Amino acid sequence: MVRIWFNHWFSTAYHIIRMMRENEPDFYVIGSNEQPYAVYRACCDEFYQEPRLHGDAYVDYALEFCRDHAVDVFVPRRAMTDISRRKAEFEAIGVRVMADDYENIALLNDKAEAYRVCREQELAIVPEHEIVTDAAAFRRAYESLAETYQRVCFKFVRDEGGRSFRLIDNSPRGYDSLFQFHATRISFDEAYAALSEREKFAPLIVMPYLPNEEISVDTLKTESGIIMLPRIKGVTRVERMTYDPQILTMTEQLVTAFHLEMPCNVQYKYRDGIPYFLEINTRMSGGVQLACLASGVNIPNLAVNKLLDIRKKWEITQREVRVSYIETPLILE
Repeated sequence: MVRIWFNHWFSTAYHIIRMMRENEPDFYVIGSNEQPYAVYRACCDEFYQEPRLHGDAYVDYALEFCRDHAVDVFVPRRAMTDISRRKAEFEAIGVRVMADDYENIALLNDKAEAYRVCREQELAIVPEHEIVTDAAAFRRAYESLAETYQRVCFKFVRDEGGRSFRLIDNSPRGYDSLFQFHATRISFDEAYAALSEREKFAPLIVMPYLPNEEISVDTLKTESGIIMLPRIKGVTRVERMTYDPQILTMTEQLVTAFHLEMPCNVQYKYRDGIPYFLEINTRMSGGVQLACLASGVNIPNLAVNKLLDIRKKWEITQREVRVSYIETPLILE
């Protein structure tokens, strides 16, 4: 039996776990989350509520959890950077960790540094951008970029899931705006006022807003090549698989250059037909199940078998198909 632990993941880990266990009767899955009723508990053999810990305190907890529950494979999402920094401690107690080396994860979590490396090594096309740490520099960066580009956006250099992303929108908030979703929109004056509350703030990246399609590439490096499954994401739930040679070339260069051995997700966005590199998430994406269904490649299963030194064959059904999803009700005990 192989005991696999998923710590504090997002809800679509439900699909990742089910795919990982496909045709694997010996896979025993342990789940945990701060929330006692996280949806993926429905497909776990055991489930536990996690304490609210951070940094090294959380890694200490994770090591103890692995010992107490005889974990063989650890699939982390929470505290992945800290866990990767101490990965040798997990390996010393016989735990295989689905995380890349700390140096590469730390670099990719710093979007400014990732952009610098991409530009210097000509790995991918990166958007014009400015890094700022105070309100005055934010104003200068915005005004400079706004002269050339129609719209400007920003987010913190260290971010996950785009939580800090904001599009600067100075249009009047009239009656029609009541029917629009504004969670990611903010006026320049509002943004400037918020940032002015701190003399110095964490590095912020200011860049042109890229208005066209977003491409999310789910990847995994294997001995027989790099799996690359590109999905075009829109404003609806319908996504489209498309195998743009330029996207595939850039993705292969990035995965190779950053020595990424574990599953990851590479994101781009088009502007005027040019795909610009946005970021690499060094974990499986929330939509990996869509790409796997459309392509016939089971990345979660292949990834855990790779950690176990088991090689499995794969072949991509390279079809430009549309794929979507629906909500499914579940009863949680």
